Amino acid sequence: MNFLLIYPKWEKLDRQTRFTLPPHGPVVMAAALPADVDVQFIDENVEPIDFDAAVDFVGVSMMLTAQVKRGWEIADAFRARGIKVICGGIATMLHAEESELHADAVYMGEAEGRMEQVFADFKANKLQKVYNYMQDQPPIKSVGTARRSILNRAMYNYRGVQMVDLVHASRGCRFNCYPCAVRFLGGRSFRPRPYDKVIEELAGIDNNRLFIVDNSLAQDKDWEMGLFREMIPLKKKWCSHPIDDDDQVLDLAAQAGAWFVYQAIFDSSDYIRDRIKRYHDYGIGVEGSILLGLDYHTEDYIKRWMDFLLEIELDMAEFTVLTPFPHTRTFDDLNNAGRIFSRDWNDYTCGKVVFQPKLMSPEKLQEMYAYCWDRFYEEEPQNYKMFRMLKRVVEKEKADGTFKPRVRL
Repeated sequence: MNFLLIYPKWEKLDRQTRFTLPPHGPVVMAAALPADVDVQFIDENVEPIDFDAAVDFVGVSMMLTAQVKRGWEIADAFRARGIKVICGGIATMLHAEESELHADAVYMGEAEGRMEQVFADFKANKLQKVYNYMQDQPPIKSVGTARRSILNRAMYNYRGVQMVDLVHASRGCRFNCYPCAVRFLGGRSFRPRPYDKVIEELAGIDNNRLFIVDNSLAQDKDWEMGLFREMIPLKKKWCSHPIDDDDQVLDLAAQAGAWFVYQAIFDSSDYIRDRIKRYHDYGIGVEGSILLGLDYHTEDYIKRWMDFLLEIELDMAEFTVLTPFPHTRTFDDLNNAGRIFSRDWNDYTCGKVVFQPKLMSPEKLQEMYAYCWDRFYEEEPQNYKMFRMLKRVVEKEKADGTFKPRVRL
C-alpha cells in the first residue's frame, strides 16, 4: 500500500534567519507504521507536493498552529480526488474539531502500537472519524528509533552546511508553563526513555550535530546526569532546551557534547545573569528565548530589558510575541477576557500580535518586537553570530576527532 505523508509549509518567524530543520513528528510516526506500508514523505517547506501522485492513503502531519490552514487545504485537495486523508500531529490535537471538517480521520495521541489498527481499518473501509489515544499513552519502552530514512537529507542545509537532526530522550513535562500546551497534549508526567534506547538511536544517526527536542532536560537530575554519562562516548555535539543549573550537571553536559542551549530569559535578575555566565563557564553557548507581551510589559520595560540582554553576552537571541494557542492557560485567560482579536491561524507564528496587550496597543507591541530583533543584531548580524557558534562546534569536533569536512548539497 502506498502511503503519502505530508508536512505542510508555514510562514517562518519574521526577522529570523531562514533555515529549515528536518521535522521530528513525521519520522517518529513513520517508525510506527506497519511493515507492509510503503511510505513516501514530502516536507513542503523544502520540496513541492505532487497533488496528482498515485497514492492509496494520505497523512497530513501538523506540528504548528501556523500549519493547519495549509494542512487543511492539502487534505481537501486529495479528498477531492477521492483519496482518504488522516490528519495527526500536535497542531491537529490542538485543532481537532476543525481538522475533522477536512479529514476522513483525525489521530490524537502517540503513534507507537496504534498504527496497525488504523491501517487495518483503512483496508477494511472502516476508518474511524477520530482515534483519540491522548489519555492512553503507549509504554515509553516501546518508543524506538525514528525512521529518518524517509527524509530527503540533501534539502536540510544552511549555506551548504548540514543542519542538526532532531531526537528525543523523553516525553511529557512536569512543568506547566503559561504559554505551553504540553499539559493538554500529554499531561504533566515526565516519561524518560530508557538509556539504551536513547543511546542506540543517537549512535545510529549519521550526523554529529543534534537537537535534543525534549521540553526540558531539567526534570530529573539523576536521570539527566545518567543520560549525559551514557552520551559521553558518542562524542556527539548537541543543543537542547534548558539543563539543570548545577555544577555536576553542567560539567557532565559539557563532557557529553553540549554545544548550546535554548534558555528562556524571563526577567533581568541576577539569577538570569549568573545562569548565562555559568553556561559559558562550561563552554556551553546560549540562545536566549525572549517572550514579549506579558501583562506587565511596557515599552520602557522592554527597552530596559534589551539593555540587560546585551550586557549578559548571549550568543544568540530569539524574540517571540505571546501567542494564545488553543488549550493553553494563555488562551484561556485572554479568551475569557475578550482580548483575542484574530483567530486566523496563519497569524499564529509567534511573530504577529493577535491579542490586546494590557499596557500598550497591539501596534506598539508589534513595533517593540521589531525593535528587539533590530537592536540585538544591530552591531553583529544573525548570520555572523551563527557562524561564530558553528565555528565553535567545529573546533570542538576537531579537538575530539569527529569533524567531517564535508557539506550535504
